[in-house]
Amino acid sequence: MIEVNIQRQAIRVGLRFAVSFQRTLRIPDDGQIYPLPPGLGIFPIFTVAEAAERLPPEWSKSDAFIPLYQREALWLGFHGARWKPNAVQVRIGGVNALTGETGDQPLRSEPQNYLVCPDQPWLDGIVAGTGSVRQFVAMPLQLGYTVEAAVTGEEHRGAIELTVYEPKPGIFPDEPPPEPKGPPRAAAGLQMGIGAGGTMKQKIYHDRHGIEVWDPDNFGRVTVHLLNSAQFREVTGFEPPTTPVDAAAYADAGMPWFDLYDEERASLAATSTLAGVKTIAQRDKERGASPAESEPIDAEHLHVKKLRNEPPARQ
Repeated sequence: MIEVNIQRQAIRVGLRFAVSFQRTLRIPDDGQIYPLPPGLGIFPIFTVAEAAERLPPEWSKSDAFIPLYQREALWLGFHGARWKPNAVQVRIGGVNALTGETGDQPLRSEPQNYLVCPDQPWLDGIVAGTGSVRQFVAMPLQLGYTVEAAVTGEEHRGAIELTVYEPKPGIFPDEPPPEPKGPPRAAAGLQMGIGAGGTMKQKIYHDRHGIEVWDPDNFGRVTVHLLNSAQFREVTGFEPPTTPVDAAAYADAGMPWFDLYDEERASLAATSTLAGVKTIAQRDKERGASPAESEPIDAEHLHVKKLRNEPPARQ
């Protein structure tokens, strides 16, 4: 097993891969396809061991937790080494975010149930269409809002799980190449799970290396639970991060949204399992709930900045 090292701002799996949990705007679920919303800071990461006596006993075999407000959105920022990439599976509540498969599945190429880091810099949601995802949004368990409930009919896990695979020996260099000259690049109570929010443009790239490159027996795994703001305050004694700015107010201020120069890259298609997942807005309607939603935004006239494929650079 690859070693997992949990830090406040990122989780490192092995020597090269790291993931951060980025705060962001919750985009409206209004049928439009939005560009990528910005990063608004990093969620702090706490180990389960730091507060084990105040957490659910079933978390004892898990690794970490982060604080989110109910209905707050997040995205995952991936950091890797181009000279020796990793294959990464992402599950939310035990459901693969790319394919809708459940449980611990081996790497598979048809449909591809993993992403490759690099090239994939971010993941903002479940794959809902070719070139688009439905945003990750924190929701309480046991109310039928989560992707886990939509796919399995049950809500028990809730957590974000990542499995990071090493390539087989001899395919990529064991040491990094010399650094090029020049400037550096910019660089308990009610538990929570992940529901499907609004739709945004995001490609999940095909594995250009091929599935035979990855070593299925050499991997590291990390499980990250979600605590709402009140639970986080009770468990840790710390104040959670402040609530993010409203998406409409952000857009009205002329602040940037983001897109990538990746027109030449193809994207994985959505499976029927994830394409049919009900969104939070649809589930609200079923339950007769009327929560305050973000005001509609004219997605065609947002200030969009084009970025090169380099993480995280969405600020």
